[in-house]
Amino acid sequence: MKILGIETSCDETAAAVVEDGTRILSNEVSSQVELHARYGGIVPEVASRQHILAIIPVIEKAMTEAKTGWNDIEGIAVTAGPGLAGSLLIGVNTAKAISISRNIPLTGVNHLEGHIYANWISQNSTTPEFPLLALIVSGGHSDLVLMKDHGNYELIGRTRDDAAGEAFDKAARILGLGYPGGPAIQKASESGIPSIDLPRSWIRGTSDFSFSGIKTALLRLEESNQIKNKQDAAASFQEAIAEVLVTKTINAAEDHGVKQIILAGGVAANRPLRERLVRESILPVLVPEIRLCTDNAAMIAACGFFRFKAGKIDGLSLDVSPGLKLA
Repeated sequence: MKILGIETSCDETAAAVVEDGTRILSNEVSSQVELHARYGGIVPEVASRQHILAIIPVIEKAMTEAKTGWNDIEGIAVTAGPGLAGSLLIGVNTAKAISISRNIPLTGVNHLEGHIYANWISQNSTTPEFPLLALIVSGGHSDLVLMKDHGNYELIGRTRDDAAGEAFDKAARILGLGYPGGPAIQKASESGIPSIDLPRSWIRGTSDFSFSGIKTALLRLEESNQIKNKQDAAASFQEAIAEVLVTKTINAAEDHGVKQIILAGGVAANRPLRERLVRESILPVLVPEIRLCTDNAAMIAACGFFRFKAGKIDGLSLDVSPGLKLA
C-alpha cells in the first residue's frame, strides 16, 4: 500500500511516498531555514507564503522520485496539527484537492504522532514493543507519551514552559551562536567543557519538564559578563538539558513498566542526547535516523498507513487544529 504524505506544520514543505508504512520510496523536503535565519526565528506569514510556492513542486518531485503514478497511490496522509495555522492550511487544502480530484482517501495525522513513527522507517527498523515510552522533543514540544498500541496514547509528562528545542534556540541567541539553536549549541559544545554549574529543574513527583529556569540562569550570567568561554557555556547548557530529559525519561519508563523507549522530534538529532539515553537506559532504545528527526513527510505517510489500516479516514470536512494534542 503506497501512501502519499504531506507535511507543512511549520517551516518545512515536505512530501513523501512510503510503502506499507516502512519502506521509503521518496522523501522530499524544501527547507526555509535560510529564509528565517535573518529573523532569528520563524515568521509564520513568511512560512505560509513559501509553502504556497513550494508545495506543488515538492509533491511532483516526490512522485517522480518514487517512480509512482497517481493510480498507485492508495491514500493521502497530511499533517492536521499541531503547528502554525497558516502553514497547516496549505498542506491540508492541497491534500483535499488531490483527494477529491483523484478520488483517493484522506487521513489527517497528528504531527507528534508522525515523529513517533519515524523510528520504524529507519534502515535498521524494528517492530515496536508495546507498551513503550516515547520522548518527543522539538522546538515546540517536550512530551513523554505512553504508547500502548498503534493509535493508543497517554500523555504522562510535558513541559510546563519552554520546550527543549525552544530552550536551545534561546540559549544560542543569548550566546550569539546563530539559528537554528540546536545544531549551533551542539557544534559549539564540541570544543567546550561543561564547566559551568547551571540549574536543573526536576519538578519532583511528576514526569513534567521545565527549561525556562536554565535559560534565565544563562541569560543572567551573560548579562553580568560571567561567561568567559561561549563553548563552555554551550556545553554546560547542552549537558543540563540532556541530563534532565534522560533522567526523567528513564524514571518514567520504570514507573510504567514499558518494554521499550523511543526518541522522536527535531531535538532527537542531538548526538549527546541520543548517546546518553542509549547508554543509561537498561531498556532497548530506538532513535530515528538523523534525516528523519526533523520535520519530514515520510513519517506522516508511515503513520497514515496505520491509520488507514485501522479504518481512520477523514472527509473533506477535515480541518486544521494548531493546538492539537496527541493525548
